[in-house]
Amino acid sequence: MDLKEGRAHLNYLLTLNIRQEEAFGPMALAFIKGHDLDQVGLSAEEQFSLMMATIQSLAPEPKRYNLKLELLEKAKQLLGRSEFFNQEFDRRLDQDIQKTRAELDIYNKAMRPERGEGSPSPKFGQQKLIVQTDAPEYFLNIAQKRATSYYQEKFGLSKKAKTAQHFSGSSRKFDPDNPDVQKEFSGACAPFMNSRTNAFHLMLPFDLKISRKPDDSLDAMVRIFYSKSGYSFPLAYEMGKLVSQQDGQVLEIPMDDPNLMFVSASHIKEREFRNPPENERSDVPPELAYPVSVLERSGTLGPFFQIVTHFKVWFDSSVVSLLIEGAPDLYEYGLQGGSGLMTRSHASDKVENYAEGLKNPLLENLSFNYVNIHLQLSPGTETAFVPYNTPLFTLHPVLNRLSCKLEDIQKLQ
Repeated sequence: MDLKEGRAHLNYLLTLNIRQEEAFGPMALAFIKGHDLDQVGLSAEEQFSLMMATIQSLAPEPKRYNLKLELLEKAKQLLGRSEFFNQEFDRRLDQDIQKTRAELDIYNKAMRPERGEGSPSPKFGQQKLIVQTDAPEYFLNIAQKRATSYYQEKFGLSKKAKTAQHFSGSSRKFDPDNPDVQKEFSGACAPFMNSRTNAFHLMLPFDLKISRKPDDSLDAMVRIFYSKSGYSFPLAYEMGKLVSQQDGQVLEIPMDDPNLMFVSASHIKEREFRNPPENERSDVPPELAYPVSVLERSGTLGPFFQIVTHFKVWFDSSVVSLLIEGAPDLYEYGLQGGSGLMTRSHASDKVENYAEGLKNPLLENLSFNYVNIHLQLSPGTETAFVPYNTPLFTLHPVLNRLSCKLEDIQKLQ
């Protein structure tokens, strides 16, 4: 950009500012950040005017104060080089800088208590969750990296959207097709993104298909279930008939029965997945062994397909509970996930599993539970297909209900 182009763009920006256009702030900041204004040839006076106008258009939010401080310091430097300079103006800029630093310090202290951001509460200390699973490298490492990438690619903000967030746009006009002022994306909402990028997600290294129809099943294996609220039963398909998987009895169930559920899986598609040794078998190729193993051990709970992941978590149930629920974006695939709160071990397992906590010092005084993935088709959905490495279930460690108390601040003062 040469001087003529730079000055023309500057005049355009200042015209937007005079008209109080919402697009001024984002466009001005992009101009400041994207060009060396000295090299373009703009004078110190021109640059100073642009800096001050941009500062005044910033949203009055503490999280913007780092940017405000940066622009104020640049404006002070420019003031010293410009014909605008006078002691009173310089002193006012110094006061604005000091005030902004003080307010930013208050904000940072409120956001980051003295014990440090992310540090555990002194009362409870850091809680350790111990996991037993047949594929630890995938579930604890690879899957978490894939989940983060999945959500960042899906909801990541563009450079223009990030810039637009810095400005409040107090005077707004209807301008929905202007990308310079578009900032209201899902990825801009911190709680929305935290539930995705800062959570622990369970997923599978293969594609999964759940359908009311037998058409186009995936290549690894197909399971068939009669599945409705209150009752489910595993079926097989032999000689053109549906039969009981328990005793082989032929069942007169038409293939278009609305209570049938066909679940199929593909071969392994995650390139870094290593098949657990216990799943090695001579009757299926290696790339099919794990999907076949997962589908064989899984079943139904009424209308839900229950994927048995062999993901066992040990935790101190006196302090921590585990909230499990369908991943936030599961509905986009035509599925609904079950949800529940794991508070302590339930007496529904074999005695030797409970005795394990007594034999191993690492597990002393800890409770355990299994995180199985529960999925059902959304109402009105006939078929759901979920690609590999798509988050299916989310696990949130939360305080045990007895470890916290809700109190009215007015009664404490």
